[in-house]
Amino acid sequence: MILRQYLYTRPVVAASYLFGCGGKAMGAVVDPTDDIGRYLRDAEELGLQIRYAIDTHVHADHISGGRRLAEAAGAEYVLFAGTKAGYAFREVADGALLNLGNVSARVLHTPGHTPEHISLVVTDATRGPEPWLVFTGHTLMIGDMGRTELASTADDGARALFDSAQKFRALPDHLTVLPGAFSGSVCGRGLSGNPVSTLGFEKRFNRSLRIEDREEFVRHMLRDIPHPPPRAAEVRAANLGWHGAAA
Repeated sequence: MILRQYLYTRPVVAASYLFGCGGKAMGAVVDPTDDIGRYLRDAEELGLQIRYAIDTHVHADHISGGRRLAEAAGAEYVLFAGTKAGYAFREVADGALLNLGNVSARVLHTPGHTPEHISLVVTDATRGPEPWLVFTGHTLMIGDMGRTELASTADDGARALFDSAQKFRALPDHLTVLPGAFSGSVCGRGLSGNPVSTLGFEKRFNRSLRIEDREEFVRHMLRDIPHPPPRAAEVRAANLGWHGAAA
């Protein structure tokens, strides 16, 4: 499997990924920023045809490059099924498989940070039948879980996030966790500057993921919520393609 991680600190703190199957020359980009030329150049150098541009959720802190990348690469733009957007996209439901030759990504609906949030559990058949890593977006990050009030009430988001945490706890400890943000992002509290971990480590030491009581978890997530990103509602609306939304 080919895997590239891209870390950004300006104008927003974000992580995105190019991954795929070198043998079958099929790739995908997860949470692309508007710097789409970087993904196109790297895919060409690696001999990958980008088949999917995937947003784990509708972002509120920056303008996504997903639709522009999909158009430039002749790929499908992927969001969770039922997302109320002003454009067409490839809808994926919980359990859906995105195939990239010997590599596959299983969609896991993990709401809480936003209602439509998905994570991607990735398997490389050339290495073995078990999943290898999980792209977790802003649901599970290194050291904490994502804020819950950008697209719902904070309480409703926290309750949905608790259920998503249960899904992560059910996954194997050996999975590599690749999040959509790291230290400096306003989408979480006290995030690590190390943008990679394992699920087993996070189960033991992530201060939110390790809380197993629902009400305690909700109280914890409602404390110390960071200031929201600038123009969060407008940015989210722009990413949904609503006319008149400021970009």
